[in-house]
Amino acid sequence: MNPNEEILKELERLYPDARPALHFRSPYELLVAVVLSAQCTDERVNRVTAELFREYNTPETMLTLPQEELEKKIFSCGFYHNKAKHILSASRDILERFGGEVPATLEELQTLAGVGRKTANVVYSVAFGGDAIAVDTHVFRVSNRLGLASGKTPEAVEEGLMRTIPKERWSEAHHWLIWHGRRVCHSRRPDCERCTLAPLCPNGFFSQKSD
Repeated sequence: MNPNEEILKELERLYPDARPALHFRSPYELLVAVVLSAQCTDERVNRVTAELFREYNTPETMLTLPQEELEKKIFSCGFYHNKAKHILSASRDILERFGGEVPATLEELQTLAGVGRKTANVVYSVAFGGDAIAVDTHVFRVSNRLGLASGKTPEAVEEGLMRTIPKERWSEAHHWLIWHGRRVCHSRRPDCERCTLAPLCPNGFFSQKSD
């Protein structure tokens, strides 16, 4: 078994029940939540959407909100002006171009106003069961550190992971990497001494001791 296969096997053992932390009940709610999650914690997003989705959980109801009002409701998520603009623009696209239903393909998702590749990958994978790897800050950091993929951009890391990981495991691996980034492989102080992947990690505790 090569090191990458060992890493993936251990990640699966560590996080067998890994799933999205965002709360949602429909593809549309997931789309909105993912837009709000940029540069914001999932915990904060869940608090905001718990209130927002009580009345505004469809494209039709969301578009009854003036942008200024939506900005007030999502203010604590940060970057509220652009996020509100993107949510309303995407909602309008969904209504006008897709009959009120969130499109179920990567290509169509990326045509929605304000929806980039990462957001499209998450919605395609989680809401529609597609094979995709969304590269957020956790996936980017952990993949580079573990050597599963190397790259200076999310796109480069995504391409590397798609080559390294079997297609049918892309979506699962995406969640494993996120959970490992949150629980162990932190941004500033990775907990290498507690990490069971350290013996396999080219940037981990065991590697540093041998230098």
